[in-house]
Amino acid sequence: MPADILFYCVAGVAVILVGLAKGGFAGLGAAAMPLLALVMDPVAGAGMLLPILMVQDVVSVWAFRRSYDRRTLLLTLPGAAIGIFLAWLLASVINEDAVRGFVGVIALAFGTYRLLPLMGMQMKLTGPAPEWIGTVMGGVSGFTSQIAHAGGPPFQIWALSRNFPHLVFVGTSSIFFTIINWMKVPAYAALGQFNRENMTLTAVFLPLAILSTVAGVQLVKRVSPERFNIIIQLLMVVIGAALIRQAIW
Repeated sequence: MPADILFYCVAGVAVILVGLAKGGFAGLGAAAMPLLALVMDPVAGAGMLLPILMVQDVVSVWAFRRSYDRRTLLLTLPGAAIGIFLAWLLASVINEDAVRGFVGVIALAFGTYRLLPLMGMQMKLTGPAPEWIGTVMGGVSGFTSQIAHAGGPPFQIWALSRNFPHLVFVGTSSIFFTIINWMKVPAYAALGQFNRENMTLTAVFLPLAILSTVAGVQLVKRVSPERFNIIIQLLMVVIGAALIRQAIW
């Protein structure tokens, strides 16, 4: 068990961000793994976080169970399964610094992408993207979710083109990530990440995870998520750059 108070502070913030994301503030959770990678082995951090995500999934799916798009799930989940498998192969053959650097690249890229609208460079979509792109983005989402629990941005890029009502978008996202989190269980078990130390940390942070998810469900109906997103995306860019530096030096 880590004894450093900094570890528990950083990990606590990561768990809260994931909880708010599961509660409806889509995008906040992508910063969780980059934060954890600053204070622990990124693969171990992902293994510790996965059971927490699965418990939070129960809350979010129950809250939005009547608001989802079935067609989107049918298109994206097959690609996600392939992406998860490829990411498992990658994680099993590369070292800790390489994984940390990859997490940093994901954080830097996604944070920058989400900040583009502030610089007048928002991607313009004239209509719904072709359905095959949904399968491809599902694959990218599965890959990045397996590596860093950061599958939200690829999925959202495609789902946002469908112009769903906000609650349908949140509900579809909740069900999609609930299913792929279960898909990731065999891969993390094969990597040996469901060990005593990780599961003890999971138990320590689980109450905070549940409380933050419930808070997210309540807040998303009253507060604009955009107020949080700008700060989180700036944080992702900074953390991503820091992880890349750690991986190189």
